[in-house]
This record gives sequence, C-alpha cells and structure tokens, in this order.
Amino acid sequence: QVHLVESGGGPVQAGGSLRLSCAVSGYTAVMPCMAWFPQAPGKDGEAVASLTRADTPYSPASVEGRFTIPRDAPKSELYLQMSSLKTEDTAMYYCAALPRSSDYCGSFRQDRYNDWGQGTQVTVSS
Repeated sequence: QVHLVESGGGPVQAGGSLRLSCAVSGYTAVMPCMAWFPQAPGKDGEAVASLTRADTPYSPASVEGRFTIPRDAPKSELYLQMSSLKTEDTAMYYCAALPRSSDYCGSFRQDRYNDWGQGTQVTVSS
C-alpha cells in the first residue's frame, strides 16, 4: 500500500510562496500518479495540480498558473510549489495517489484516488 506523508505547510502572507512536500513510499517499480487537493469549507474539492501517466503536469484554470507540481523520483518525493498566494488558498493540503496503470491518472477528482496522506495546513493571511 502506498504511504504518503505531507510536510511544509504553515502560515504565509498573501503574495508569498510556499513549497509543500509529499514523501511517497510503499509503491513498486515506479511512483504512482499523483495530485494535490485542498480541503476547506467552501472549496469544491478539486485538485489544484496533478500529474498524468506521462508525468505531464496539469492545473485547473482556477489556479491561474500559480501552482506547479514538480516531482523528484529518485527521492520519491512530490512537491506543490505555490506562489502568489491568496487568502482563499488557505486549506489543509493533501497529496493523493492512484496506480500508474489507472485510466484516471491526471484527474482532478478526489474519488479517483486511492491513497491519501494526513495533510498539511496552509494558512494565508492578508
């Protein structure tokens, strides 16, 4: 079973940047397909960034290009690089994984993902 541990959250001022990390273990051969999800009241639960089976990064238009999702395969780590943060980005952020064989790789939907971390809180103040 894939095990995910997020870190790097904390308080940050609006306009600032933050990098979240997700340590990935328990997979065989290659890292699974992955995504980052914010959870907070009023949020729709859509991913802010995901990687396809070909490791192509995707973000929804709502993110406006402010977030990227680099991956360091030798370190088995996934990141969420956040910039130009807004107060509405405040949320608990979770990394999630699904098997690379899945047709849903790259999906922004929570229900496509099998494994989740415990989350890391990001609080953006004005």
